[in-house]
Amino acid sequence: MAKTTTVVLVDDLNGDPADTTIRFGLDSREYELDLTDKNAQELRGLFDRYISAARKVSGARRRSTAGPAKPAFTAVDPAAARAWAKGKGIDVSSRGRVKADVLAAYRAAGN
Repeated sequence: MAKTTTVVLVDDLNGDPADTTIRFGLDSREYELDLTDKNAQELRGLFDRYISAARKVSGARRRSTAGPAKPAFTAVDPAAARAWAKGKGIDVSSRGRVKADVLAAYRAAGN
């Protein structure tokens, strides 16, 4: 058995069948209204005075005050860590992962 779902937009002001959905923002909040063409035109008319005097903002609307997350540690070049370890007489494999204690010593040495 087949089913068909129909979505009918209804004007949020008067209950008539809506023609369009209007999105707008105010005070860092976003809003949507389903409106008839007549009510949408009326809303746009109300905003015209303010929009003509406003500055247009582009890009992301919200900005974080915390800033970007920083990694717990900076990545280490394994080849540089191996060369340093070999120069210090520390046994280190020539391939694969560098052991955590070797990397810790490398970082502690200011590298």
